[in-house]
Amino acid sequence: MSNDPTCWSPLHDGRLIAMIDVAEAAGLHTLKFFRSQGLVVDSKSDDSPVTVADRQAEQLVRKLLAEKYPSDALQGEEFADQEGTSRYRWIVDPIDGTKSFVCGVPLYSTLLGLELDGEPLGGVIFIPALGEIIVAATGQGSWYRSAHASAWQRASVSAKTNIAEAVFVTSQVDSFDARGAEDAYKRMEKAAWLTRSWGDGYGYLMVATGRAEIMIDPECNAWDVAAILPVVVEAGGRFTDWKGNATTRGGDGVGTNGKLHETTLARLNAGTA
Repeated sequence: MSNDPTCWSPLHDGRLIAMIDVAEAAGLHTLKFFRSQGLVVDSKSDDSPVTVADRQAEQLVRKLLAEKYPSDALQGEEFADQEGTSRYRWIVDPIDGTKSFVCGVPLYSTLLGLELDGEPLGGVIFIPALGEIIVAATGQGSWYRSAHASAWQRASVSAKTNIAEAVFVTSQVDSFDARGAEDAYKRMEKAAWLTRSWGDGYGYLMVATGRAEIMIDPECNAWDVAAILPVVVEAGGRFTDWKGNATTRGGDGVGTNGKLHETTLARLNAGTA
């Protein structure tokens, strides 16, 4: 039987506990800028937004991890990759859902993943503005806490097997259009009971806690989903790319309760060569 995160200190030289602590520290730092007047929003080369909150939160993650694990590699959204000499690599998205953040919507998340020998080991999805957090580590289960003072509860995906009863979430509908998959979105919307854009990291948190059954990213980077795979899998679900490969580097992502995974993939790929 797996133990809750309060028992993870001896594992991987404390990295699993550090994973939680660092993600929370970075997420709480973003609250200094959330809904603040005069927040400057810049555009990156791909026209996605970025703010001082994104940059400072990632810098904080890098600082805290470098102090404790200087030999580990690190990949982040906002700054260049940091090479390492150990078997571990951290992957951080300081604000997943920057568009929600700049609009004052509290569903953005701080994501921190940990790999061992290139394979997912652990992950954190922290929702700073709501206080919700879900964490996972391989073989240790997925654990959810609704607020900092609350007790950890074992997270589990839903048991639904009929897609007509499923909640399907995504981040942005026109991201399907951007990859020429607008028909795939329409098939999913028609098949599911309810479709909503409660996406980004929060959408995957919903899947891992049984509040939604399907979350789809038509386009994503490793930092968008490195923390997601272990969280969803350890909660009893599946995470793959659209081809069905269990990877965080496939360029797209599908997280489900597992029972609806194959039917979801079939709908996404219907009509493709």
